[in-house]
Parts: sequence; C-alpha cells; structure tokens
Amino acid sequence: MTPAGRGHLAMLIWSAGVAGSFALGQRVANDISPFALNAVRFWLAALLLGAVVRAGGGRLNPRLGGHWRYAILGAIFALYFITMFEGLKTASSVSIAAVLTLTPIMSGFFGWVLLRQRMTSRMALALALGGAGAIWVIFKADLQALLALDLGRGELIFFVGCFAHAFYTPFGRMVNRGEQPLLYTFWVVVYAAIVATAFGLSDLLATDWFALPLLAWVTIAYTAVAATAMTASTLLYATMRLPSAKVMAYTYLTPSWAIAWELALGGSPPAPLVMAGLVLTVTALLLLLRE
Repeated sequence: MTPAGRGHLAMLIWSAGVAGSFALGQRVANDISPFALNAVRFWLAALLLGAVVRAGGGRLNPRLGGHWRYAILGAIFALYFITMFEGLKTASSVSIAAVLTLTPIMSGFFGWVLLRQRMTSRMALALALGGAGAIWVIFKADLQALLALDLGRGELIFFVGCFAHAFYTPFGRMVNRGEQPLLYTFWVVVYAAIVATAFGLSDLLATDWFALPLLAWVTIAYTAVAATAMTASTLLYATMRLPSAKVMAYTYLTPSWAIAWELALGGSPPAPLVMAGLVLTVTALLLLLRE
C-alpha cells in the first residue's frame, strides 16, 4: 500500500472512532462534567501512549524547544473535545457529527494560509456540497429553522471546537520536526490533559466518581483508547501523508458512522429528509478523494 493509501486507511479508522464517542458521549453528557471526563480520559490515554512508546524502545523526552508546539496542539485538542461533550448535552450525536463536517471548509482555508495548499475547483465543489449537506442535517431538514438561523445551543458550542480543530491539522503538519507519530501524539495528549485539569480542577474534585453509572466509565475508557490515543495517532499519521483538505474530508463520514453507532446502541434512525443531507456529505467525500 502506498503512503497515501495508508493515510486514507488511517482516516477511515479515525472517522469510525470519533463517531463512537459522539454516540456514547450523548448518553452520559449530563452525568459528568465535560472537563472532568476529558481530564481523566486524557491522562489515561497519555499513560497508554507512553507505555506503547516505551515498549517499542522509544524515549519520551521531546526535542529541545518542542514543548510550545505540543502545548498549542494540546490546548486545541482539549478545546475540541470539551466543547463536543458540552454540545452533546443538548444536541443529538448525528447533528453534532454533522457540525464536524463543516471542518474541511475551515481546514482548507487554514491549509492555504499556513502551508499554501491550493484548492481545485472540484475540491471547492465538494466542500460546498458537504457543507450544504451538513447544514441540512444540523437544522434537521427544517427549512423554516434554516431560514431563521435557529441553530441549537449544543451545535453552536461544538462549532467553536471544530473551528479550532480545523487549525490543528495544517498547524500540526507545519510544526512537525520529524518526530515519530506516537511520541508526538503522547506529548499533545499530555498537554491536553494539563489544560483540561487546570480549567476543570473544581469539576474533578466535585465529581462523585463512585456514583457514576457504568456507561460513564465505559465512555471514559472508550474515549481514552479509541477516541484519543488511536484517533490522535491516526490523524497525525494521515496529516503527514495527505493534504489537509483530504484529511478533513473524512469528517464527512462521521454522520453516517454516528447513525450506525446509534442503531447499534438501540437508537432511532433519522428522518428520511435528514438522510438526504447525509447523501450530500458522502458525495463530497468521494469528490475530495478522487485524484
């Protein structure tokens, strides 16, 4: 498999892993503070990544002067996931996943600003189609709500995190100095844990950890392993091999994955009119992936 092909496979795994955190997160968003949940999951993920790096014979000390890069990326990472869980308190997992699909448009812009990555006319068309499909899903196929820009609070909160996440992809590629993906991810997650802990210390101390439902602990474990350690590694791996817009194109798969997760967890499928928006997002993905 070519390096680009491995990058595509990494992003396929990423999109499925992220969608699972939406479905699980919606079910526990009101049981635990987003700051407390994410602080614990980031520390657990950092321990896991550190153990993997050490088991492979690697060293955990970063390059001299590299901490500022990890700190910025870690802060972005923390903001993205905290706003996601805050948004899931009032928004559905499918609509939150649809908000994520607006990221490629913003990522394409940051990719041009930071890396001078150019956008072809086909890419522009794909982003427009994907954006239109995402907006249709976000407003739940309600034309009146769309015309009135009646956007839900949860979707608006997560949009802030997605804006930051769009910057993460091209910036991570720009400041990478050739570090191995796992070591690079380890330090990003460590700084994400520091940020979440610093801003959520009161929530951490106030949480009755022994009274949490089992599903909350399952969500913490899943997000630590599948939605942090694994997705952060696959995202960084892909950014080293694919243009930023193509990396973020895989966000167009997250609403479809979110529906699959919802059905697997006993949820209901979205209305047929909402599905039309999902068709547009998948079409956008196919257009972006064409050479």
